[in-house]
Amino acid sequence: MNRGVVEEFHANKGVVGGMFEGKNVLLLTTIGAKSGEERLSPLVYTRDGDRLVIAASMGGAPKNPAWFHNLVANPKVTVEVGEETFDATATVITDRAERDRLYAGMIAHAEGFADYEKKTTRLIPIVVLER
Repeated sequence: MNRGVVEEFHANKGVVGGMFEGKNVLLLTTIGAKSGEERLSPLVYTRDGDRLVIAASMGGAPKNPAWFHNLVANPKVTVEVGEETFDATATVITDRAERDRLYAGMIAHAEGFADYEKKTTRLIPIVVLER
C-alpha cells in the first residue's frame, strides 16, 4: 500500500487520494533502528507554527509503528512535503498538556484520529519535526 501512496505523492506534487483524500500528507524517511536502512512512511500531518506534527497512531493498534521506534533511535529524519525535501529533527512530545493539544489538532484535521484513541489503551505518541 505504501508504495502506491508514495508513487501518487511524487506524481501529484504531494497530493494523494484514497484514505488520504483531503489530508495533509508527508513522506518521512527514518533510519532503521536495527537495520540501519532507510525506511519511508507516508503520514498525515498538521502544523504547529513552523513545526510539523505527526502521530504514532498505527490506526489504533496496541503497539507503536516501526517508524516511531526508528526515529526514537535516530531522530535525524528526512521529510518530503509537496515538492520540497528537507532534513529535520524528530522530537517526541513528553509534556502531556502539549501532547493533548497537538493531538486535538490531529483530530480536527482528520477525525479518524479520535477513533484511534478509542481502539487502544496506549497513549498515542505525538512527534514534532523541525528543520
